[in-house]
Amino acid sequence: MSELVYSVPDMSCDHCTAAVRGQLERISGVETVEVDLATKRVVVRGEDLQDAALRAAIDEAGYEAA
Repeated sequence: MSELVYSVPDMSCDHCTAAVRGQLERISGVETVEVDLATKRVVVRGEDLQDAALRAAIDEAGYEAA
């Protein structure tokens, strides 16, 4: 299992975290998504994770991954 970590500085509420989590969970290979609003950090774990696909999912939720 691999792990990718992103900073999503524009997240500011529970709706933000739910939107990001929801988009990431749709990506093939994603097994778990942890979103920490306090640190604005997103940890994605799974098999054969593609950075570009995960960044696109965060973008689709309306946020930018740093």
